[in-house]
Amino acid sequence: MSGQSEPLVSVVTPVYNGASYLKECIESVLAQTYSNWEYIIVNNCSTDETLQIAEEYARKEKRIQVHTNDRFLEIIANHNRAFGLISSSSKYCKQVSADDWLFPECLTRMVEVAEANPSVGIVGSYQLSGDVVKWQGFRYPRTVVPGRELGRRIFLQRQVFVEGQPLLGFGDPTSLMYRADLVRRSPAFYPNPSPHADTSACLESLRHSDFGFVYQILSYERTHAESQSSASRQINRQLPQNLSDLLYYGSSYLCKNELERQVRERLKFYHRFLAVNYFVESRGKEFWDYHKGRLKELGYPLTHFVLLKAAVLTVARESVNPGQAIGKLWKHVFPTRRESGVENAQ
Repeated sequence: MSGQSEPLVSVVTPVYNGASYLKECIESVLAQTYSNWEYIIVNNCSTDETLQIAEEYARKEKRIQVHTNDRFLEIIANHNRAFGLISSSSKYCKQVSADDWLFPECLTRMVEVAEANPSVGIVGSYQLSGDVVKWQGFRYPRTVVPGRELGRRIFLQRQVFVEGQPLLGFGDPTSLMYRADLVRRSPAFYPNPSPHADTSACLESLRHSDFGFVYQILSYERTHAESQSSASRQINRQLPQNLSDLLYYGSSYLCKNELERQVRERLKFYHRFLAVNYFVESRGKEFWDYHKGRLKELGYPLTHFVLLKAAVLTVARESVNPGQAIGKLWKHVFPTRRESGVENAQ
């Protein structure tokens, strides 16, 4: 595929105070073997050297555009701002988080799969996270999975973890490429303010398209305490968002009985997680305000009776060794990097 015939790919990086890693991120886009791209960096009122770094690169490379918000936006709103700035002529949209980077063949390999399969709306790939390869749940050499089939797998299969990372999942923003018409379909491609709104966007898009996969490591996810994913794991925002996605999108992928059963199972698991935190761990007001608020929003308000019932059922599952039961649940909820566990599908 020659440069002149290559479809335009809009690469976006929404960033706030990303000076520590932004150069490496930008350099990875410049190093792409694919040439027909534009790169949009959206500076969210950073107070470090983010803007200076981005503008320095933009002066040297005409394909780079830098936009600075007039006011600070919440993280998902800033992502949607970046999506809204992509060219009207771009065919694909690729995000790369400011603390991550792309390997040189990323755009080339993803575009190849998308161009060969017009029904594909999202393309994923293997991703290196620290020293662990993520998203290994796809079955080689199958390149295209129907959207409804993958959505059903996500909702119905129990998630397996390898070294603390989920085996099956759509991917995360840096490991995915979207068809641009799906991004433009709504003024808010990420449809809710959750830190896991990228999963919601995948579920929304796969109602109308299929999923492509490249069996190659094409991106790197940096793992550090300041990252949004690390902050989200601390309070476990994933659990209520999993339930929210099931309630909102489940009917597009599951029959009525399947959906009702999955809602019951997810609620049971969520309550067990909260029970352990209430009776075993010491959690602060922020943790409890967040989870009580989310459950109330979803129509399942949390009460002391619910917590007590969940705790009793958790211990009763292994009445011979209650301490072991609590320990297993804890590992179930928070699998370590070097242990395997099982959790409900992400």
